[in-house]
Amino acid sequence: MGVPQQLAERMSMAEQHEYLRAKFSRRNMIRGGAVTLGAVTGGAFVPGATAQAATQAATQAAVPTRTAPRTETVDGALVAPFGRHLGYGNDPRTEMTISWQVPVSVKKPFVRIGAHPWDLSRKIEAEVRTLYTPAGVGASADHTQYYVHAKLTHLRPGRTYYYGVGHAGFDPAEPHLLGTLGTFTTAPAHKAPFTFTAFGDQGVSYHGLANDSLLLGQNPAFHLHAGDIAYADPSGAGKTADTGYDSRVWDQFLAQTESVAKSVPWMVSYGNHDMEAWYSPNGYGGEEARFTLPDNGPDKKHLPGVYSFVYGNTAVISLDPNDISFEIPANLGLSGGTQTKWFEAQLKKYRAAHDIDFVVVFFHHCAYCTSTAHASEGGVRQEWVPLFETYQVDLVINGHNHQYERTDVIKGNEVAKKLPIGGTAYPETEGVVYVTAGAAGRSLYAFTAPDSYEGHEHEQESVASFVNLKDGKQNETVAWSRVRYLDYSFLRVDVTPAPKGRYTTLKVQGIAETGERIDHFTVARRAK
Repeated sequence: MGVPQQLAERMSMAEQHEYLRAKFSRRNMIRGGAVTLGAVTGGAFVPGATAQAATQAATQAAVPTRTAPRTETVDGALVAPFGRHLGYGNDPRTEMTISWQVPVSVKKPFVRIGAHPWDLSRKIEAEVRTLYTPAGVGASADHTQYYVHAKLTHLRPGRTYYYGVGHAGFDPAEPHLLGTLGTFTTAPAHKAPFTFTAFGDQGVSYHGLANDSLLLGQNPAFHLHAGDIAYADPSGAGKTADTGYDSRVWDQFLAQTESVAKSVPWMVSYGNHDMEAWYSPNGYGGEEARFTLPDNGPDKKHLPGVYSFVYGNTAVISLDPNDISFEIPANLGLSGGTQTKWFEAQLKKYRAAHDIDFVVVFFHHCAYCTSTAHASEGGVRQEWVPLFETYQVDLVINGHNHQYERTDVIKGNEVAKKLPIGGTAYPETEGVVYVTAGAAGRSLYAFTAPDSYEGHEHEQESVASFVNLKDGKQNETVAWSRVRYLDYSFLRVDVTPAPKGRYTTLKVQGIAETGERIDHFTVARRAK
C-alpha cells in the first residue's frame, strides 16, 4: 500500500497510516500546492481519530489538485445500484441494515420496504459513505467508492420483507425495476430451528462464486465470514509492503457476493488482510465505510468488528484477533485488554440467560490448526482459550488457514475426547471443538499429514505443526487433528431447539465445493 517493505515489517497499523498520510500529503503539495481537506478525505467517510488527523493535515489547504476524488453526479436514471449486502443490528428480531454501492455519486439515495412487492410505500433515507483512495496508495489510479447504508428499526420478528434500493432517478417501485427487489427475514421472537453457514478467506474467484452458489442452496438464516474478506490487500496488512493493494477489488467482491448477501445477512469479522492502512490508524476505516455491524462491542472506535447478536437460542460473538496476534502484530495490543474483558462479560451474560442455549464464537486466526502456512495462534490460546473452556463455548469457527480442519474435543491444550466423524460432543462436561473453515476461495495451503475426511479417513496418531508465540514459532506435535480436507469448502450448522431438560443440538457439516459432505458432527447440551 505504498509503505516500503523494510518499514512495514516493523510498523504498527497506526504508524503505517501516519506514514501514508504524510507521504501523500507532501506529494500533493509538491505537485500543485497544498491539498484541500476535500482532496484528503474526499468529503469521505473518515472515522474517529482519522478525521482529526486528516483535518490537521489540511490546515494549510489552498488549491485542489488532480488527486481530489470525483464528486460530480450523473443522471440517476443511468446508474444502477449493485453489491447489496444485509447486516443485523443489535437485535436481529427488529433491526436490519441494507447496504449497497453505486459506481458514481447519486442524489437522495433511499430504501423502499414493504410486506409485499406491490406495496413498497415505506421510504427510508440512506447514508452515503464516500471512500477515496489516491493514486500511489496501492495499484490503482485515483479511485472513489460510494457505499450506501440504510438502518431499519422497529421491524416485526419472524417477518419477511421486500425491499428495493434507489436514488433520485432510479425508483425500484417503478414497474420496469421490480426485478431489482430483494427480500429478507427477521429473526423469530422465540426458539425455532434454523440454519447458518460460515467460512473465511474468500476473495474474488471462481471458487468464491461457486461457494456462494452452494451457500444460497442451504437457505441459511445468516452467514458468518471469519475474516480476510475481499483481499484488496493481498499482502497481509503489516507483513510486507502491501504494494498490490487495489481498492477496486472490493467492487468485484460485493458484486460477487450479492447473490447471497442481498437476502442473507452477511456478518463479518476482520482478518489480517482487512487492515488497510491508508484509511485509519487501526486499518479498519475502509471496512467501516463498507459494512454496518452491530455497535454493541467494547470499543467501536478501535474495534468495529467486535460485536454479538442473538438468533433464537444461539448467541454469536465476533472477535478481532489482530488485537492479540503474535504472528502478525500490526494491531497487537490495540484494545489494551478491553476486548478480552468485554468478551468474558458477554460469555457470563449469555450463560446466565434463560433463553440462550448455545454460544458460537467466530474470528480469523486459528486457536488450533496444523496448516503449514499459519498453523495456530499463541495469542488466541493465551487470551481466549481459557475463556472458551471456562464458559463452555459450544463451537469456535476460524479462517486464516486456507483449508478445512476440525479438531477433537479439546481441554487444557489436550484431547479431552476423540470426536470421530458423526460423533457427538457435550461441551458442558467435555471441552471445545474448533473448526478451521478457511477454504472459501483463495489459493489453498497444505498439511503435513494426509487428508482425512468423510469416506476417505486416514487417522493419524500425531501430526507435526507449530504455534506462533511472542518470541516466534514453536514446533509442536499434536493429537487433536481429526478431519483434514485440502480443497474448497464451507460450514453448515443446523440448530434444533428442544424442550427444557432435553438435548438441543448443533449439527455441524463441512460441505465441499462439489456439494459432497466431508465432515459432520453434533454438539449437544441440555436446553434451559
